[in-house]
Amino acid sequence: MSGVGEARVRSVVVGRALLGPVLRTLPWRALGAAGSVGLLLAGAARWLIDGDEWLALNLLRATALAFALGLAFLLDDPARETTVSVPTTRPVRQTLRVAVVAPFLALAWTVAVLLVPGEIRPPVGDVTLEAAGTFVLALAAAAVAVRFNEAAEPGQAVAAAVLTSAVVMPLVLPGRWAMFVGVRDERWAASHARWVWVLVGAAVVWVVCGPERLRRRTVRAGSSGG
Repeated sequence: MSGVGEARVRSVVVGRALLGPVLRTLPWRALGAAGSVGLLLAGAARWLIDGDEWLALNLLRATALAFALGLAFLLDDPARETTVSVPTTRPVRQTLRVAVVAPFLALAWTVAVLLVPGEIRPPVGDVTLEAAGTFVLALAAAAVAVRFNEAAEPGQAVAAAVLTSAVVMPLVLPGRWAMFVGVRDERWAASHARWVWVLVGAAVVWVVCGPERLRRRTVRAGSSGG
């Protein structure tokens, strides 16, 4: 068997071995609460408002934010102190967590979009780009917190930071950098070009902050060796 084939088999075996612990340690309660709140907000566009396109758009944005607040808890790991020394790297463990949740997130977002009546539904691709940027920002913030904080479960602080940023950012950004504009605003296309950069930048931060800090690994290895 070639080296590539052996590596693939090893990856599958490791993935299966990790799946059980990951499923047990995922913050299902936070994810479920965030998903429920988000879908209730999206449902309001169908049942509580009457043809208001601007309100429907902002309800979808609020739905994306609610989902993102749940994702802020995704990298919380109560067993973090015991997983530092395992042979599987932290990026692999984090990727597996995201892979488990991603189908549920995609389904929930699809349902949220479909709950908005077609006549007032914003452009699906554009609003999904906003949502994706918000989701990856939350994951990037969680990755930063995990990398530079010793807390096993920093999700509450990350969620607070994400929520604060969502409130403050529209107030402090100058008009030419506006991110949250209406469908009929002439800045709509330009704002979504910026959302692409937000998505890419957040993804880069997430990748960079994924690995365990070398200094911390060295300390842990020295401690276990002593």
